[in-house]
Amino acid sequence: MPTARRRSSAANPESEWFGFLRVRPEDKTAKVQSVFASVAGNYDVMNDLMSGGLHRLWKDHLVRLMNPKAGQTILDVAGGTGDVALRCWKRSKGEAKIIVCDLNPAMLEQGKAKAIDLGILDTPKEPALQWLTGNAEELPLPSRSVDTYSIAFGLRNVTRIDKALAEAARVLKPGGRFFCMEFSPGVIAPLKPLYEQYCMHVLPLLGEHVANDRDAYQYLAESILRFPLQPELARRMERAGLHQCRWENLTGGIAVIHSGWKI
Repeated sequence: MPTARRRSSAANPESEWFGFLRVRPEDKTAKVQSVFASVAGNYDVMNDLMSGGLHRLWKDHLVRLMNPKAGQTILDVAGGTGDVALRCWKRSKGEAKIIVCDLNPAMLEQGKAKAIDLGILDTPKEPALQWLTGNAEELPLPSRSVDTYSIAFGLRNVTRIDKALAEAARVLKPGGRFFCMEFSPGVIAPLKPLYEQYCMHVLPLLGEHVANDRDAYQYLAESILRFPLQPELARRMERAGLHQCRWENLTGGIAVIHSGWKI
């Protein structure tokens, strides 16, 4: 294995894993793209089914922590269907600048349609929300340009997590906040056996019968179980240049919000 490849793999251990399948890092992004192109149309419905509707409460809590305000620039990465961005728009009364960045155009189209359905329309001066096609590892934004960075249920699908964290630190202004909400394998002990069974057996079954794509949800279940535990992700955030990194477990650690500051 070439030296550069060894360094990349050591810094980004998940880059060679698509769920439980070992792949080349250069192939992983395309595989993830294929998954989300397939599930885009059913993504929100599946989120309700998979979490029993809890994802709505978790996202409400995330946005309360973010506390978007007039005049702020908020970047929501991997936020294609707009769940977090639209909550931020509502909480800021349409006065914050909100940018949604997602690698998958099909997911962004779902978000745009949802915004229109909610009556959130562009003005003659500027768009109500900006929708960007872009990779979390190479954000199409200037350094020190956003006040708040969020990524909800997206980081585990990034090929190189450490690179994405470094990009988050790059685009945040000094004093800016980082928020990541993810499903986690680090659930409390009493829930762990049941949770793992649910991930590996129920989620793929729901994917097969509702989204007509068992393989996509098999991958998504496996990606949850391969995601870093809470202390490890916090350490990686710090190595990427974020500070005062901490986390909050939701529903026994099924979902976790990590946060940090750019100083």
